[in-house]
Order: sequence, then C-alpha cells, then structure tokens
Amino acid sequence: MELELSPEASGKMLNRFIAITVVVLSVFVALCHIKDENTVQAMERSEAHTIDIWNEYQANKTKQHLAENARTQLQVLAAPGKADVQIAQLTTDIAKYQTQTPALADQAHEHEAEYNRMRFRHDQFDAADAAVSTAISLAAVAALMETVALLWAAWGFGAFGVFMGANAFLGGSFHPGILSNLLG
Repeated sequence: MELELSPEASGKMLNRFIAITVVVLSVFVALCHIKDENTVQAMERSEAHTIDIWNEYQANKTKQHLAENARTQLQVLAAPGKADVQIAQLTTDIAKYQTQTPALADQAHEHEAEYNRMRFRHDQFDAADAAVSTAISLAAVAALMETVALLWAAWGFGAFGVFMGANAFLGGSFHPGILSNLLG
C-alpha cells in the first residue's frame, strides 16, 4: 500500500523543508560571520604589527648607515687619537644595529606569515558565506515556485557552504582557490 500525499500536504512538507533549511543555514552563516569578523580584526592587528616592525627595521638600517658614515668621517677627518671615544661608541652602535636588524626582519616575516594564515581562513569563511547565501536564495525561489529540484540545488550549495565554514572553523586545508582568484 503506497501512501499518497495530497498536493496541499506535499506543498506544506516542501515549505517545512525549506523553512528548516533556511533556519539552519542562517544560524550557521551567522556563526561563521562572527568568527570571520574576529579573523579580520586579527588580520588588521597583524598587518599593523608588520608595518610597525618593518618601520623599525628601516629606522635601524638608517641609523646604522648614518653611524657608519659618521665613523668613517671621524676616522678620515679627526686628528689621530682625538676621536677614539666617539669612534668606539659608533662602532658599538653599529654592532647593535647589525644584531637588531635581522631579528626585526624575522619578526616582520612571522607577522606576515600569520596574516597569510588568517587570510586563508578568511577566504574559507567568504566561500562559506557565498555558498550559504546562494542556498538561502535558491530555497526562497523553491518556496515561490514550489519546486523540489530547486530545494535540492539549495541543499547542494548549503552543503558546500557548511563544508567550507567547518573547514575554516576547524583549521582545514581545503581552499577554494578558483573561487578566490575569480572573485578576488
């Protein structure tokens, strides 16, 4: 014995599936958005630190260059024995700058790597947002047209969006490179 649903009952069931789909995807995309905003804020902080460190690096290099020039001028122009204290101090300063500069470059590179790691997560959240938004739109059209095929398409986009969001939350390595290149 086969259970047949009336067109009215079938339409109500379709609308229930659509409503559940929209609610689940909306909650998921809201959670992704919160995490993505935190990621963007961390990216901004990392970028600011990188800029600050590269500025300090450049200042160190400039001070080193000025100290080297001053030492050379003193060695050439000063009477023998008259500028030994200043030359020694400049030599000490130059050694300090030569030690600090590579460490600053390493710090800046670490912040750049952190920024790139967070950018990767941000791209994943963006892909999740795009796919879930498309899924919700398709679900709305499925409700208007009372078409199950559009609901299936919405579920496909929704599944991809949930996959991308879960990847971002869990630190997964899947990256929508084609999408990022196309839209970025």
